[in-house]
Amino acid sequence: MPKVISIHSYRGGTGKSNFTANLSTTVALAGNRVGVVDTDVPSPGIHNLFCLEPEQMNKTLNNYLWGESPIEEAAYDVSANVGLTGGGEIFLVPSSVKADNIARILKEGYDVKRLNDGLRQLVKALQLDYLFIDTHPGLSKETFLSIAISHVLILILRPDKQDYQGTAVTVDVARQLNVRKLLLTINKAHSKLNFEVLQQKVEEAYSAPVAGIFPLSEDMVQLASEGVFCVKYQDHPISQEFTKVAQRIME
Repeated sequence: MPKVISIHSYRGGTGKSNFTANLSTTVALAGNRVGVVDTDVPSPGIHNLFCLEPEQMNKTLNNYLWGESPIEEAAYDVSANVGLTGGGEIFLVPSSVKADNIARILKEGYDVKRLNDGLRQLVKALQLDYLFIDTHPGLSKETFLSIAISHVLILILRPDKQDYQGTAVTVDVARQLNVRKLLLTINKAHSKLNFEVLQQKVEEAYSAPVAGIFPLSEDMVQLASEGVFCVKYQDHPISQEFTKVAQRIME
């Protein structure tokens, strides 16, 4: 049975897309067929991490949402782009970066049910083992859909008061929607923090497990979204942390 994993944060700037790219690639490195859908249609960007250039994106999620093409026609095999070897594959459905298309989505919206149908169709057409959904930050009907259909919801937060408060709201919504499995991950944690104490504090606050804590890293910043960190630096502590989170998902 394929698993659907939504990656979400209450606020922007948490590193959600970077996290999604690295975690999905880590799962693919274990030999799985993995799909990633960029549903952050107002501000897409995960295609950069998978080294997929805008001029290569003949079809996007937008085309499917507007009834112009099947969703699988907007799925690009980016396995070679990120240097995947060993049998795993990863496919990306990007959202359009064209200003006119973004403006149209913002003005008209889209049929959330159609998106749901498309995700199911994509899993079947590509015979996926895992489907990752990179969501738009905040809470909206699109977010509610992603949460509701997910087998696993991963909420990303920084050790920051605004993130703590926003995450509390999101956790409440997730529980009202009866999310099947909720995991928390802490990103951009600075070196002066005691990670064990931080994990205990967050788990007690939200009554949910912390799957991983990722330190603020100059190494990742230097990569500047040009590729997937966990492939380029497989022995790095951050890559090892992604492996730990991936194992929680693949249990």
